[in-house]
Amino acid sequence: MQKSAELKLAVRDYECDLQGVVNNAVYQNYLEHARHEFLKGNGIHFAVLASEGINLVVTRIELDYRASLVSGDEFVIQTRLEQVSRLRFAFHQTIIRTSDNTTMLDAVVTGSGVNASGKPFLPQSLLALMADMSA
Repeated sequence: MQKSAELKLAVRDYECDLQGVVNNAVYQNYLEHARHEFLKGNGIHFAVLASEGINLVVTRIELDYRASLVSGDEFVIQTRLEQVSRLRFAFHQTIIRTSDNTTMLDAVVTGSGVNASGKPFLPQSLLALMADMSA
């Protein structure tokens, strides 16, 4: 199991606003993609969970914007997972521009899971991954 992961991406022109920088909302798309890839890399697939009536949901997002990415910038998203409580987890994510190793954004994305009845629930696969993270 991966305790942390890095995903490499590059800014596309259409992700920039009139000021020529990546629009603030686009960063959340980057972070979500990296979280999904992290989980998939650890054998946890959203489509499979959803088919089982289990949904992982975001309950809080904290973003600290440090600097702006611009069109063509290449960057890496570092992602690690921790268990916050019995039913909550947090992804700690950092976006770093690769040309100069500058931190562009720090994020903490907190979430939980719900079962088909809408009750809080975390699947065993996620609990096992978080236990491995803390070991």
